[in-house]
Order: sequence, then structure tokens, then C-alpha cells
Amino acid sequence: MEKKQIYLRFSVISSIILFAAVSRLIPHPTNFAPIGGMALFGAAYYNKKYWALIIPVLSMWLSDLIVNNVVYGQYFNHFVWFYQGCYWTYSAFVLITLAGFFILKQIKVKNLIVAALSASLIFYLVSNFGVWFSTEMYPKNMAGLMACYVAGLAFFKNTLMGDMVYTTILFAAFEYAQRSIPALQLQNIKSQLN
Repeated sequence: MEKKQIYLRFSVISSIILFAAVSRLIPHPTNFAPIGGMALFGAAYYNKKYWALIIPVLSMWLSDLIVNNVVYGQYFNHFVWFYQGCYWTYSAFVLITLAGFFILKQIKVKNLIVAALSASLIFYLVSNFGVWFSTEMYPKNMAGLMACYVAGLAFFKNTLMGDMVYTTILFAAFEYAQRSIPALQLQNIKSQLN
């Protein structure tokens, strides 16, 4: 029985993350995305921490394939496996997950707010550093880096709103699911394993 419960929990968590990734296909404001929420959700709920790194990144990459080749396909003359700068986005994603491991040891509203704020800040710092480092848009000096961060502030508000909204939705959905389906609760699974 416990293996079925573990599989059920894993499947529900993974499905929620995949649905969040697919939500990127719905028209939305720039940078209002599920990235931070997905990373934090995986960090908080997967029993095996490597799944928290693999499943959200894989879901993100699959949604990137659709976004880049279907939604924005008219702008490319070839199939896009990885877009320019994706490594910075995925690196931020991994760092957000790692931060989630530490911040979300207990699922509390205060911890979720701190985690979502941290996710936004990590994404802002890493993605803008990536723009500065890997493009010719800004001079490769401290003034250029600061100019890049200042320009990125215009997008930070939507990143923050997206992280807050998606974190709230993902965590609330799973908390509701755990109350509705007690077999999803980790303590119920652990008690059967003992």
C-alpha cells in the first residue's frame, strides 16, 4: 500500500508542476511566470531532493520547447532546443530550489513569503548577470553590470508578483489535495513504513 501512496504523492506533485509549466502558454505579462513557484514547490514537497531539481527543470525545458517553437516559432528558421541565455534561467531555477530546501523546511505562510521573495531576487540577480555577461548590450565593467541591473528593475515587479501568485496557488492546491486525499500526506505514508 505504501508504494502506491508514494507513487500517488509523487504523481500529484509532478502533475501540479507540469500544469504550472504549461500555464506559461496562457498569455501573461512579461516575467509573470511560474518559475519561482515551481522550484519552491518541488523543493518543499519531493521526498527525494534530486526530483526537486530534475522534474521542475525538465517541465520548464518542455514548456520552453513549446514556447520557443510554437508560440514564437515564426521568429526562428530552425527548431530551438535551447534558447540563448537559457542556462542562466535554469541556473537561477536550481539556485531557487536550493534556497527552498533551506527556507521551506516547515511550510508556513512566513516561510513561503520569504521563499518567494528570495526566488524573485535570485532570478533577478542571476538572469541580469547573464544578460550582462553573455551579450554585448552592456560594457563589461562594473558600470555596465549596474546599468543592466537598473534596466532589469522594470521586470522585477512582474517577477515578484508571479512568484507570489504561483507560490500561493501551487502550495494551496497541494495543501487542499492533502486534506481531501489523506493518502497524499507524508506522515500517513511514513507511519505505514514504520
